[in-house]
Amino acid sequence: MVVSLASLYPVRRYAVRWGLLANPGGHSTHARATPLGGGIGIWLGIVVPMLLGTLWVMGLQRGLLPEVLPSWIRPHVEGVASRLGQLWGLLAAATVLFALGLWDDRRGAPVGVRLAVEFAVAAFVVYGLGFGLTAFIGQTWLTNLLSVVWIVAVINAFNMLDNMDGLSGGVAVIIAASMAAVMLTTSSPSSGQPQLFVSGLLLVVCGSVLGFLWHNRPPARIFMGDGGSYLVGFLIAVSMLMATFASQPRPHAVLAPLCAMAIPMYDMATVLWIRLREGRSLFSGDRSHFSHRLVELGLSRPQAVLTIYLVTGTCGLAALLLVHVSVLQATAVLGIVACMLLLVVILESTGWQKQDLD
Repeated sequence: MVVSLASLYPVRRYAVRWGLLANPGGHSTHARATPLGGGIGIWLGIVVPMLLGTLWVMGLQRGLLPEVLPSWIRPHVEGVASRLGQLWGLLAAATVLFALGLWDDRRGAPVGVRLAVEFAVAAFVVYGLGFGLTAFIGQTWLTNLLSVVWIVAVINAFNMLDNMDGLSGGVAVIIAASMAAVMLTTSSPSSGQPQLFVSGLLLVVCGSVLGFLWHNRPPARIFMGDGGSYLVGFLIAVSMLMATFASQPRPHAVLAPLCAMAIPMYDMATVLWIRLREGRSLFSGDRSHFSHRLVELGLSRPQAVLTIYLVTGTCGLAALLLVHVSVLQATAVLGIVACMLLLVVILESTGWQKQDLD
């Protein structure tokens, strides 16, 4: 959080010189030109602590640093060291997407190129690093395919959600924190301990985005940009794949990521449906997002963002509860989430009917 917060002050100063600027107009709703380099601070807030931690672990292993860790942490040092290769493979893949987003922010990357890189990076993570969905399906080819689609879908869900001050970042913090809580209360099958590697990664993402939100709070001094939304969406998506539910006596726990991601997925699905229904390109920006529709119903922009925070937080709590209840109780939890989304649809349809009457 500190690295991200501090680094964004110089980024705000030099973003225009670097060509990272969002101008008002078009489908955008902001009223003044605003820097776009928020993703740079988020990337630094993730990579710098990970680099320092890696160097520290390597130093401890070689006896170059004094042993100052608390006794309860020391047994985990070897486990962390054994996964450093996976960690940096993952961060390298995240950096490729971050660079793609910066290119898109500066010059506008073609849609085909963006999707091709997203699918290629997702395939590398799934087939190369071995991070795949735990879905109790039993067909590896199918779970791997679903994993690739999941990663690309979550990347674009966060990208689409980045349309109001504090919205995408705040939702990312809520989802990352709720899934970190799920991992800290869910045992790993190999050790019987909390899933510290996944929860640690999610908490680092959470802290980095919190540092960015200091600059992105209304009125935003800097936007996340595609570089930030691609990076955050990718790491959250892969973290959910890295989570292990295979040892759980509750197979419905695998639905926890879907609960946590319910609102970004709802926003993406409804936006694509609206564009398809109106015969427009699925990839053209517009003001048909969930947040914009809430504003059309009479909410102010801050109220719309806070409403989405509240609904996302409720879904996050449902995800946390889901991994600790029986099948019958899980049905009730999923029913609550479904009813909440249905209520949102009903309220929105009322607004659409009024617009049609007008």
